[in-house]
Amino acid sequence: MKWTDINDLAIELAEAHPDVDPLRINFVDLMNWVVALPGFDDNAKHCGEKILEAIQQAWIEEMQ
Repeated sequence: MKWTDINDLAIELAEAHPDVDPLRINFVDLMNWVVALPGFDDNAKHCGEKILEAIQQAWIEEMQ
């Protein structure tokens, strides 16, 4: 997975952290959790605030 795989990342995060409220996670932790996901294969430096916001929003939608 790459940073641009927003929905796939959100699904993986929801499965890996089912007890976490995505509204309460900070972007530093979110970035670290994405990088730690199995199958994630992208450069951490290619991530920015807009990507993290999109992942967070997709995660919120996945939880609903």
